[in-house]
Amino acid sequence: MSTETPGIDPLLALRAPRDPACDVFLTGTVFLDIIFTGLDSAPVRGTESWARGMGSSPGGVANMATALARLGLHTSLAAAFGDDHYGEYCWDALEQGEGIDLSMSRTVPGWHSPVTVSMAYEGERTMVSHGHEAPPPTGTAGPAPVTAPAPDPVFPHCPPRARAAVASLAPGRPEPWVAAAARGGALIFADVGWDETGRWDLDALPDLAHCEAFLPNAEEAMRYTRTDCPRAAAHALAERVPLAVVTLGAEGAYAVDGRTGAAAEVPAIEVEALDPTGAGDVFVAGFVTGTLADWPLADRLAFAGLTAALSVQEFGGSLSAPGWAEIAAWWQLVRTCDRQAPAALERYAFLDDLLPATARAWPLRRAVPTIGFRQ
Repeated sequence: MSTETPGIDPLLALRAPRDPACDVFLTGTVFLDIIFTGLDSAPVRGTESWARGMGSSPGGVANMATALARLGLHTSLAAAFGDDHYGEYCWDALEQGEGIDLSMSRTVPGWHSPVTVSMAYEGERTMVSHGHEAPPPTGTAGPAPVTAPAPDPVFPHCPPRARAAVASLAPGRPEPWVAAAARGGALIFADVGWDETGRWDLDALPDLAHCEAFLPNAEEAMRYTRTDCPRAAAHALAERVPLAVVTLGAEGAYAVDGRTGAAAEVPAIEVEALDPTGAGDVFVAGFVTGTLADWPLADRLAFAGLTAALSVQEFGGSLSAPGWAEIAAWWQLVRTCDRQAPAALERYAFLDDLLPATARAWPLRRAVPTIGFRQ
């Protein structure tokens, strides 16, 4: 957990005694990620490749949970954990290391943790995963199961009261918890994966009706709206959801407020990308943070893009999620380096009200956790 810049709570001015204890709820599959770095090229069949670095960390839904927690949001995760060393390590890393509430999670006796091996090279990554669906719990005590690699996890139909929840939509697979969370007052933020059916039908995403914000990438947005322009796609999606956010890759992001018709676009920050794993999760976490803090739409996009840009400069998923220390160090660099364009100073000036006057020098490097050295 990042502790270099303590005490930053982006929702401090908005908190009230009767507010829910949970800021963001999410559920899904936790993987143990083993990341090999320092590969000069993709592995070649029939040969042995040596990596110059390796790290391990919780992955899968843990990427999003970690990104939210490091931005100061009280995060609750419902997930299944194996009772092997991998599961124990992931549980401790999330609960003790990141301060994530796992009271709705469970350890499954005799079930091994899903594992992903990720090889990062040339700014991309190749992944190999293995896992089995978690068995249902016995008896009635404790939360209902969160399945492993299955795409439609089952978990308590009564999620905790929360300000927000993050969901991943899948065609033809409504999740009862999404409607329950929305009825409880949570703002639902959702992304979506590739539609393997090829139909790209918004009506096949029934949970979209419960969403506050929908955040597809440009290709997904255009296919779902039958448009040939991501910005036109965002406007079409804004007829379905209050907030439509379309990520544009190296071009940044474009968003439309369906309630007011206002649109905002923020360019991406140019960085040298080492590993894009988890960058999408970090972007969503940044946008959720800005929305819950009631920032202007353009500031939310800028903040989400900044956190994603910082994450791709590190290896791994949850390992690379930035905290306020990294954000503060980047902002200090922007303000003191003559090479930075004045536009950056103006665009991110809202950070002045959030960050302390001093920060550690940039760049920062997190210690890479490894199971063998776990205390």
